Amino acid sequence: MIVEVKYKMENATSPMNNHYGEQQQGNLKAVVYIMAIFFLVISIPSFAQKQYTHMNDKQIVIYQLLPRLFGNKGTANIPYGTIEQNGSGKFNDITTKALDGIKELHANYVWYTGVIAHASLTDYSAYGIKVDHASVVKGRAGSPYAIRDYYDVDPDLAVDVKNRMKEFEALVKRTHDSNLKVLIDFIPNHVARSYHSYAKPEGITDFGAKDDVTRAFSPENDFYYIPGQALVVPAGAQKTPLSVHQDAPFQENPAKATGNNVFSAKPKYDDWYETIKLNYGIDYQNGEKQYFDPIPPVWLKMRDILTFWANKGVDGFRCDMAEMVPIAFWNWIIPQLKKVNPDLIFIGEAYNPKVYRQYLDEGKFDYLYDKVGLYDGLKKLMRNEPNADVKDISLVWQKESAGFGNRMLRFLENHDEERIASAGFAGKAELALPAMVVSATLGGGPVMLYFGQEVGEPGKGQEGFGGDDNRTTIFDYWGVPNHQKWMNGGLFDGRKLNAAQQNLRAYYKQLLKVTSTSDAVINGGIYEVPATGNMNNRMYAFIRYSGKQRLLVVANFDRSQTLTANIEIPDQILKVKSSVPVTELMTDKKLNIPPGTSIPVTLAPVSAQVIEF
Repeated sequence: MIVEVKYKMENATSPMNNHYGEQQQGNLKAVVYIMAIFFLVISIPSFAQKQYTHMNDKQIVIYQLLPRLFGNKGTANIPYGTIEQNGSGKFNDITTKALDGIKELHANYVWYTGVIAHASLTDYSAYGIKVDHASVVKGRAGSPYAIRDYYDVDPDLAVDVKNRMKEFEALVKRTHDSNLKVLIDFIPNHVARSYHSYAKPEGITDFGAKDDVTRAFSPENDFYYIPGQALVVPAGAQKTPLSVHQDAPFQENPAKATGNNVFSAKPKYDDWYETIKLNYGIDYQNGEKQYFDPIPPVWLKMRDILTFWANKGVDGFRCDMAEMVPIAFWNWIIPQLKKVNPDLIFIGEAYNPKVYRQYLDEGKFDYLYDKVGLYDGLKKLMRNEPNADVKDISLVWQKESAGFGNRMLRFLENHDEERIASAGFAGKAELALPAMVVSATLGGGPVMLYFGQEVGEPGKGQEGFGGDDNRTTIFDYWGVPNHQKWMNGGLFDGRKLNAAQQNLRAYYKQLLKVTSTSDAVINGGIYEVPATGNMNNRMYAFIRYSGKQRLLVVANFDRSQTLTANIEIPDQILKVKSSVPVTELMTDKKLNIPPGTSIPVTLAPVSAQVIEF
């Protein structure tokens, strides 16, 4: 017998494209209600999972977008182009019509990426914002993960820069009025080299304002220092249109440690050299000794920041590089934030499966990325790599996240990862459909889409700092072509999409319609179907089942071979009553299969079925 525990936390306690960490606030008072749900284990390997959800028994579906790119109608796409040349989307471009289009995909959360003011080369000195130095800004628009002011929003995103916060607040209200919830990034590990808050509330002290810069480490400092040495900014390997702006050296003396734990005055070009590491009370250069009592100043500053945004109506935080910040901080801060709003959710960007359980239980995160696990395994299958094997899927739910699979966020694209349709990934968006079906059905945790994924955005072009890297740039001003076809000049009606793009979007709509309200997916157990028929290591089948529903999910990743099998249903699952006709839910086609103990399946290459029986 397997005991599956559902936690309902109330008042609970957190190379490279330059996005890092995630954290939240909380008080040490946490109320944890535990409900034990017992499933009989059938003789063949199976594992029952129970949903941990804040969506009233709906699966969380997150739609990630960068406002700078999402609403941009510009098509010039000049590498390293200015905001005047290439344009920028605004908060106001995310209209009710746009939000309706997002809801068509059955999303219930929108992750607005790049909202908080970050370092940039666009001149807003007329508004009292000091111009950033080109040597410590990546790209023309800058990385959304090099925060310049935690209490401000990116001026690029405002029509009226003076009223930029009001425009963001209006977007939050518009999103809520559309019955969608708002996520934003929380970047706790580092800030921009140029960090200075012009918008901080009265009584707030800036990071580093009271630091003793003569000490490499002090529990009372916000930053780490390299006393007696000035920062040496690494030079790029190639000349770019920004090189002319980088001739005058950036002055930082003494140098501060770099965001990716580089305690040197000379970070390398592939380091996060444009950022400064924040000090949470760990002396990294002396055995990582911890100084958590008294509470470090950074902890208190971060509590103020998260409370500020929660009071703006933000419903949750995607916490950048959560593992680079001590678990003790998350345990302390998340419960405190949940006193501000018990329904806040905290999603940790995490890459070490060995500590997933610790960050969920001790760190108090609601959900974690399932990147080094399901995504990496599915990527090999989508790319048809020689070592691709569906055993990677089994490993995820049977071992890696066993017991907490419903608290793992599944995705195939985000701002860090390559676009599926890019030449360097799969080359064709449709090759990801079996993987998307598995991502959406394997667990009851959140599923995430990245804007443009649903219309096959290829991430093509050398936009600027990131180069032609199969990704959509986060560093530069740019128009996103396939997404712009759906946007259709602000009508958001998809009229410019071709037939293949329309069909792809329709597939995503149907899949998430099925899975986001499926009791078997949200609340059910899981049973792995043993290899049968002609199933090979690129074919996978499993059953999700609850007291209300049974689903057979079959995915064929093979590029050439049709899957043919007679799927035997174990007696224990057949005893779960079901009065529905056998139906393939992706097409709503009744299969006209007589009642019995098996379901015949014929599945073309690179396709999937979700069969209710």
